[in-house]
Amino acid sequence: MPDPRPSHADATPAPGTGLDALFAHARARSCRVAAPLSAEDAQLQSMPDASPAKWHLAHTTWFFARFVLEDPQAIPDGWDLLFNSYYVGAGPRHARAQRGLLSRPSLVDVLEWRQQVDARVLRGLDEGAFDQARCEVLLLGIHHEQQHQELLLTDIHHALWCNPLAPAYRDDLPMPGHAPMPVDEGPQWIEQGEAIVWIGAARWPADGDGFAYDNETPRHRVLLPAHAIARRPVSNADYAAFIADGGYDTPALWLSDGWDAVQREGWRRPLYWHEDGEREFTLGGWCEREAQAPVSHISHYEADAYARWAGARLPTEAEWEAAAARCAVEGNFADDHAPLHPTATRPASATQAPQDMFGNVWEWTASAYAAYPGFRPLPGTLGEYNGKFMSGQLVLRGGSCATPRGHVRASYRNFFAPHARWQFSGLRLARDMP
Repeated sequence: MPDPRPSHADATPAPGTGLDALFAHARARSCRVAAPLSAEDAQLQSMPDASPAKWHLAHTTWFFARFVLEDPQAIPDGWDLLFNSYYVGAGPRHARAQRGLLSRPSLVDVLEWRQQVDARVLRGLDEGAFDQARCEVLLLGIHHEQQHQELLLTDIHHALWCNPLAPAYRDDLPMPGHAPMPVDEGPQWIEQGEAIVWIGAARWPADGDGFAYDNETPRHRVLLPAHAIARRPVSNADYAAFIADGGYDTPALWLSDGWDAVQREGWRRPLYWHEDGEREFTLGGWCEREAQAPVSHISHYEADAYARWAGARLPTEAEWEAAAARCAVEGNFADDHAPLHPTATRPASATQAPQDMFGNVWEWTASAYAAYPGFRPLPGTLGEYNGKFMSGQLVLRGGSCATPRGHVRASYRNFFAPHARWQFSGLRLARDMP
């Protein structure tokens, strides 16, 4: 497999780059992300919500074979069943919770299949064999590949944490520095008067020069009440104060389902925090927790409880997007010489702009994942990509330190169930104004 160390090949393709280069870059990067893993590592599935690295590599290949090449011969016998995820329209699927039992095909077999499918897709592009509709599906597949690059990292993070030896995914990751703690000035607030704002993307698959998923459409107006949003995300130090003040022992702070989860699961701290109160488990192994970095690996229930404890609330996704629209899409993403872990909040370039809206941690919002007014899912089986999950999920915004650079934008809508903790998920506070 490729050398996992960062190189010029990790650079994000420039705007306007052709589909062939975008495809080749995304496919090669997935292999670089998986390169530090042994075949045994790539087989691990530590919980039903996660998937083995081998499965991620195979499923993304299945997507291109099934929806771009549209040739049954491009998928080996039986693999259609194994590597379909949730597309009911594409046929039967192997049980999600049993993906870790798939010792065959081997990792080598999967990597060889990737090469075969890649060669056919690139040849089709070179020969002009794909019409506009299939090129749009190919672009969707590239962004789908990037989503699985992030999942591959967060899933192996959880699997290695489950190992009593606490092995590192990579032992050459640059660990965050530890700047002196500043005087606590509180969250600091950016005020926004009542306003009508536009949110969302104009259309799928492209919004201007970029890309947008169907669930980001259509662009529409929203009435924002007067509110304030915190200048920075909640830090590890902030969250430690919540724990020290009995946050996990105060039922009045919690939604009913959240309190049930705390009692049932024994939650006392964020997922990867050590009980010694000083360390956390990272993709580089155990390390000292950085007080000023955004807190991560908390559920929506924990984010909501913290907000109540702080006398605030979570922002709606419209409030979040309106604030993010004033910010450049810059931050701590998963490329170059990134630590693959949240780092201390960087000062914003504009005094009235919020900090760290992008990268570092996904930020929970108060908004249920639901359709925008006028939303229409994609036609056919690909309509299952986003729309059918609009129940029982909450929206997160902004991307994380495991997100590929260039993958997110202000309108990007991520979504998870409220109990999910294994993603790099944190929060930013908001509050009402008279």
